[in-house]
Amino acid sequence: MSAARAQRLVNGWETIRFELLNTPICHLGLEIEGSPVDPLVHRLYRELRQKGLKFRPDVYATDAWGCPDEVPIIGIPFYLLDRRLTRIEEEQTGEVEDNPVIMSLLRHEAGHAINYAYRLYKRPEWLEVFGPFSKPYRDHFRPNPFSRQFVRHLVHHQYGRTYAQKHPDEDFAETFAVWLTPGSNWRQRYRNWPALDKLKYVDRLMRSLKGVEPRVTGGPLCTPMEEMDLLLAEHYGQRAERYRADAQGYVDDKLKEVFPPVRGRFLQRAAALFRKHHNKLLSRVSRWSALEKQEVSTLLTKLEDRAEALDLLFVKRHHAVKVMDVTAMATALAIDYAYTGRLSDD
Repeated sequence: MSAARAQRLVNGWETIRFELLNTPICHLGLEIEGSPVDPLVHRLYRELRQKGLKFRPDVYATDAWGCPDEVPIIGIPFYLLDRRLTRIEEEQTGEVEDNPVIMSLLRHEAGHAINYAYRLYKRPEWLEVFGPFSKPYRDHFRPNPFSRQFVRHLVHHQYGRTYAQKHPDEDFAETFAVWLTPGSNWRQRYRNWPALDKLKYVDRLMRSLKGVEPRVTGGPLCTPMEEMDLLLAEHYGQRAERYRADAQGYVDDKLKEVFPPVRGRFLQRAAALFRKHHNKLLSRVSRWSALEKQEVSTLLTKLEDRAEALDLLFVKRHHAVKVMDVTAMATALAIDYAYTGRLSDD
């Protein structure tokens, strides 16, 4: 490819990108049918059918993965409906779901949906196996990555391999997803795990539902794409601004712990440390917290701004130690936000 043609392609993409970013999401003309994700939805339906289940959860486009509260309908991020939007999502956040991850998420959300469709969470044995569905989601979720009480299904999404530990509903959805996944060989894989009892229960439960029509098929949706009248650019901008607002006021104490008052001749500014190591911190904190890089960058900028405002200093010879300290602090703050949706002020 000639340099001139390559430049024309770059310029063409920039024009398309600009036009898309300045279009309201509800006016992007997106449809699930015929989209890149459509074959994967039908693959999910085939997997359910092969298990003898009559359940076919409806899907709709929204701003994030999930089922509305106790509604058996799967929400799919709108950017997966158009490869151009997928490219923009990757540019904005640094990552995007590939087909294997999409299938993992579809199976997980199908677990929620079938739970709601048949009101399985009201059954006494379900409560005995997974716990009370009414249990509040824990604000401070500290998973045990070595626990064998729970299956491990989602590996690339927000909570990684410990997502089942968050709530009984998530535990069931993850267990169902492992049970549904073709070739998962769950009996062998989990043969020495207490989680095997959960899988056996799901297997018995699903066999009892063969050929049974769902009790509930619809309900109110959460943030349907048709109601998302903000510009695509605002969607990404608001995500970062919301994170910045949530972080306001909650980082000062943490910074003062890492950078206590010091005196001496060879001092450096804490804000300069954040600036110098921003990219390294961004990579490591994003990796260990599973937050999007845009959100981690916003947090790091917030820490830098507050370190500057508080005029925090440290002894120059402690530079390497302080880099490790701020990496740990930023990761802890990011994980807390990932698990709770906010930063703790404890």
